[in-house]
Amino acid sequence: MDNNNINNSQQNSNDVNQLKDLITKCLANWYWFVLTVALCVGAAFLYLRRSVPVYERTAKVLIKSESKGASAGDYDFSNLGLVSSHAKVTNEVSAFSAVSNMMAVVRRLGLETSCYVDGPGHRVLMYAQTLPVKVAIDSLGDMQSASFTVVSDSSKRFVLKDFVLSGQKLGNVTAAGELNDTIHTPVGPVRITPNGSFNGNIPGTFHVVRNNLYSTTNSFSRRLSVTNNYMKERSDVISLTIQDINIQRAEDVLNTLIAVYNENWIKDKNQVANSTSMFINERLSVIERELASVDSDISSYKSEQLLPNVEAVANMYMNRNSAIDAQLQQLNNQLSMARYIRKYVVADNDPGKLLPVNSGIESGGIESQIKEYNAKVLQRNSLLANSSTSNPLVIQADNAIVEMRRTIVGSVDNLITSLESQIANLQQIERKNTSRIAANPTQAKHLLGVERQQAVKEALYLFLLQKREENELGQAFTAYNTRIIDPPTGSMSPISPSRSKILLVAFLLGLLIPVGVLFLMNALNTTVRSRDDLKGMSVPFLGEIPVSDKERKYLSRRQFIRFLRKKTDSEGNAIVVEKGNRNAINEAFRILRTNVEFMTQTEPHCVIGLTSFNPGSGKSFVSLNLALALAIKNKKVLLIDGDFRHCSQSKNMGNVKVGFADYLAGRTDDLKGLIHSNSEYPTLFGLPVGTVPPNPTELIADQRFESAIASLKEDYDYVIIDCPPIEIVADAQIIERSCNRTFFIVRAGLFERTMLGDLEGLYQQGKFKSLSMILNGTSASSGRYYYRYGYHSYYHSYYNDADGKKTAASKN
Repeated sequence: MDNNNINNSQQNSNDVNQLKDLITKCLANWYWFVLTVALCVGAAFLYLRRSVPVYERTAKVLIKSESKGASAGDYDFSNLGLVSSHAKVTNEVSAFSAVSNMMAVVRRLGLETSCYVDGPGHRVLMYAQTLPVKVAIDSLGDMQSASFTVVSDSSKRFVLKDFVLSGQKLGNVTAAGELNDTIHTPVGPVRITPNGSFNGNIPGTFHVVRNNLYSTTNSFSRRLSVTNNYMKERSDVISLTIQDINIQRAEDVLNTLIAVYNENWIKDKNQVANSTSMFINERLSVIERELASVDSDISSYKSEQLLPNVEAVANMYMNRNSAIDAQLQQLNNQLSMARYIRKYVVADNDPGKLLPVNSGIESGGIESQIKEYNAKVLQRNSLLANSSTSNPLVIQADNAIVEMRRTIVGSVDNLITSLESQIANLQQIERKNTSRIAANPTQAKHLLGVERQQAVKEALYLFLLQKREENELGQAFTAYNTRIIDPPTGSMSPISPSRSKILLVAFLLGLLIPVGVLFLMNALNTTVRSRDDLKGMSVPFLGEIPVSDKERKYLSRRQFIRFLRKKTDSEGNAIVVEKGNRNAINEAFRILRTNVEFMTQTEPHCVIGLTSFNPGSGKSFVSLNLALALAIKNKKVLLIDGDFRHCSQSKNMGNVKVGFADYLAGRTDDLKGLIHSNSEYPTLFGLPVGTVPPNPTELIADQRFESAIASLKEDYDYVIIDCPPIEIVADAQIIERSCNRTFFIVRAGLFERTMLGDLEGLYQQGKFKSLSMILNGTSASSGRYYYRYGYHSYYHSYYNDADGKKTAASKN
């Protein structure tokens, strides 16, 4: 558990350190943030200037709904549904969204033809009050489009040019004319007439665009939104919203769309009313002829048959039959209930089951018997609940219930017999009355049928007359199906582009781009960046050398490309260690010197070889300045240029013609005479390469090289050999045999972290004596010397007095 806590703590610490490093890099590259923010915000301003603002207008319309439905099954014959019409809101939403309605709006407002003037960054639409003239191109079909430019040289004369028809330019053709003239052009006759807002001022140049009628209609339909919140608010209100580049045009489109919808609705409704009126008139004519025929038949029949009023007699017999039918119905009901009760009693012998009461039998005796029977059953069930069926009391109650059931069956049988007898008597009486009715003259029956037809036709005739008048009144006073709740309204500020949002996004993008680039550079950087990357290695760590101020300024200007570090510190002006200088890099070399002295305190004459895996790691730079740091402390130091191919140290010694290579080749035997001294640093000596040999590896592998090093180290406290990289040539492995210690240079930003395992292998295998490593080229962004240890921020405050002047410092 403790190990897990330690691992989690280390992981959290690494995450915090990575975040700190990223923040440090961002602070070190602040000018990139300023640049990207300026570019993004500038691009946003340019986009806003070139973008056409879009406005939004919304109108709300209430759909008037009637109580009656619109389907055929919902019509009743009392009103035929002629005036009322239930408008379903969902259907009306589709009606408002119909392309045909929008096409009518486009035709009515002439939206397929637009006029523009050049504005700041984009063209500006002229419409309504801002449009002084109207331009009509009558000869173009609905599927054709055209455009041209109008140049006004006076208030009444125009020159038309730059004609384009259906996407094809028509060449350098011009046409001219005056106001109200029909100007013949390559796209057809064009008429320019004054608008209602014409005040004599016409733009010097404006552009006319006549779009395809269908594309214009689709464009406005796509920008129109028709919604209803019935499911959420149970409302019959429809919201119409449109987006357009001109506020007045958007309002006109919504108002005209509502007007077109109302006109179509009235037209549809009147069409139904007209069809209904025609149907009623036709039916009235037919019924009128039929009614006249029936009246004539009745009059003729009565005159021919000399019939008296037989209705009273027929009514008497009919009333009797009706009474008998009622009695028969009642007796049949009694008989059915009695038979049901008998069947129920006989079919079910369960002594514990109750019989139905209030069954409708009009026999008080049977009802009382059933009640007494049910009482005995309840008493028996109560005894059975506290005992069993073998209980004598229960058996006695069961026997009594069986006897009572037999009695009830007998009573019901008697009732059935009585009812059957009564029904037979009534049926006999009914047959007699029926025979008497049948004995009436057949002429009276015929007369009754004809009179019935007369009454029906009269009622239908009056009903149709009433509905015809209602239909005429409804058609005369038809109201619109809608009521405007809110006219087209909206904000005077454009909804697109959103100035504040675009500028905010541009500003954030300007901040995020450098952060993202720096993060990617940091994530994709597989090289050693700081001492944190060396944690876990067992190779002794001697010190860390930061990038010099000159090189750091150079690197900070190229943070967005990956490149090899400039070798300013290894060639030419490579000396950075100075007496009394307390900058960060001098302090770093003093720390390195102290660590070297501590490591070699038991070795009075120490030979140190400096090498690396990669060229450009700064071996020559570290070698030279480490030698200077030791010499400043009065250590006798000999710096040998062991790189016979590159000769970096020899360049600092003046590129002498005769040197160590000449001695090894046998061209001279005066080894000590080849050593150069330094007037400024009397304890610092150098041995250059001299003539660059064609076979450096063979010279170094010769016994003469080991003998030379063995004889030289007796005269110096430190012999520092600047060796070539170990993976380029074999020189470093050969020189290592003459060294007491090997310092391996790891260059930050150059040395791949995957190669740390190889370095660890060299140490574990002991291929180099007393191998130690030096981290070279750490920058401020690594956050170690400059921020973590505070060299960059605190050197001056530490070594300066209150007046800002340097105090006495140690010479070393």
